Amino acid sequence: QPRVYPRNPALKVLAFLAALLLWTGWTDRAAAEVILNHSLCHAVSETLSADSASPPPFSCIGDPQGYQRGSLWLRTNVDTYPVDPRDLVLLVHHSRFDRLKVSFTYADGRSLSQEVSSGNFGSHWRTGGQIAFEAPLRDARLLSITMRFDRLASANLLRMRMMTRGEANVQATALSISVAAALTLLLIGALYNTTLAFSLRRQFPLWQAAWAGCMLVWGTMWSQLHLFIVPGLAGAVSAQTCTALSCLAVTMAAFSAVMALDRQVLPELMRRITLTLAAAVAILGIPLTFMRQGPIETMAAVLGALILGVLIGVALCLGWAWRRGSVEARTFAGAWSLPMLALGSVQFVDTNTIFWGGGSQLLVLFAAAWQTLWLAAAASRTHARLRIEHDRARRAEAQAHELARRDPLTGLRNRRGFVEAAAPMFDVNRSGASPLALLLLDIDKFKRINDTHGHDAGDMVLVTIGNRIARWEGDMCKVARLGGEEFALMVAGMDGFALHRFAQSVRKGIAECNHAEAIGEGPVTVSIGVAEATPDSDFRELYRHADEALYSAKHEGRDRVVFYRGENAGHEAG
Repeated sequence: QPRVYPRNPALKVLAFLAALLLWTGWTDRAAAEVILNHSLCHAVSETLSADSASPPPFSCIGDPQGYQRGSLWLRTNVDTYPVDPRDLVLLVHHSRFDRLKVSFTYADGRSLSQEVSSGNFGSHWRTGGQIAFEAPLRDARLLSITMRFDRLASANLLRMRMMTRGEANVQATALSISVAAALTLLLIGALYNTTLAFSLRRQFPLWQAAWAGCMLVWGTMWSQLHLFIVPGLAGAVSAQTCTALSCLAVTMAAFSAVMALDRQVLPELMRRITLTLAAAVAILGIPLTFMRQGPIETMAAVLGALILGVLIGVALCLGWAWRRGSVEARTFAGAWSLPMLALGSVQFVDTNTIFWGGGSQLLVLFAAAWQTLWLAAAASRTHARLRIEHDRARRAEAQAHELARRDPLTGLRNRRGFVEAAAPMFDVNRSGASPLALLLLDIDKFKRINDTHGHDAGDMVLVTIGNRIARWEGDMCKVARLGGEEFALMVAGMDGFALHRFAQSVRKGIAECNHAEAIGEGPVTVSIGVAEATPDSDFRELYRHADEALYSAKHEGRDRVVFYRGENAGHEAG
């Protein structure tokens, strides 16, 4: 079987971008970047606090509890971090909350606040699901940052970073380019797979198109690019939608892989278990999508375990089918290698601090683009191979159709092919646009040639005459060997004197053929019977009339042309 590797230029570009992404994501970490997740003091108001309320006493140990219906306060002192407080940006990777208020407190006792709310991030949103708060520039030294989250779904799902403005701009640019590249490739893959689904009439590219479309929408909403068009979807609504889309995408990807494998190469139990796990991911995603409080982290852990189960199930299915010789399994193995690595790694490795803040989401987005384009390229090769086979079959069918209508000895049409080729000429004749006539030719004393020189010599004579007659083949003249030593020409556009001269030229042209190699010196002549068609004539009637004229030509001495003249056949001696 042929090896599967990214021959498509788009896949090569994606492979290069993925390699560049991995290299820069792990090696180009900013020295001034600070991760705040585990260095914050917290306070909790179990009910929503008024805007002017002061925070409860802060605790710097343990985890906050009871904040989902109220307010969670987080505070950090910036003078302990290697970040210039005069050039500081706080980046919060948004999660599910109603409102976030960030207060910057300075040495002169003044506190300046910025806030966003679900549905209104204003100018604070950034590509990659981030919200940026820039510390106001003041002469007084910045001491601390206090964040207040109202009705936050989960504190453990928060990600916060501090860095300089310059580094933040560089990371935002790099992340925007990466997201745009991945989304563009997903869009191309979705459109192409949709086209393949309709052209091939197969479920596999349709499943893949649905997966690519789902990942395209998910990537657009996660990266917050949709806020250019619908800014009111900022915050919790986008986060919840992304949860639903990610679960649905995992399910569709698993279904596309398993459903593409032939049932005969895959144990039914393995198939059912994998599809059941994939369906369970989509089902569990429903309550997790709408959940704003309760055991969100526990549900997320269960979902992660289910996704791992799906990955293992798909891997087992592909491996089993591969060993059974499935070409589809080999194709999917290459397509699923990177997504499996990406989804598996985010379960065990903390990728949230890499890829310029894009973290695991950006890794999954590129893995999805890889899978989509890989399978699109594989489907293209399959489609091209099927098209080639189809074209070959059509050519073979056309060739067989043509051979069935050709005389194998002379290459001229046989009676069946002659009748079919002449049919349009009868239609033109019935309309009165062009006259039509049939010339029947019979080789004179052909039996004597066979008896004297043998059948091989007779065949050579037939071929020579056939080659001569073939010269008259064209749009206005169709020629054939009807059988034995009988040939025919159906001529359009000539009647009367012109037809008479043409028939005589045919007779003389055949008489001039050289048969020395077959029978030695001496001419071989033909007798010709000619019948002109009327508007009501069909092939059977016209043939009968031409045959009567041919009989007259034979009876009256051969080597001559005779025209059919109704009941009394007239003739013209050659």
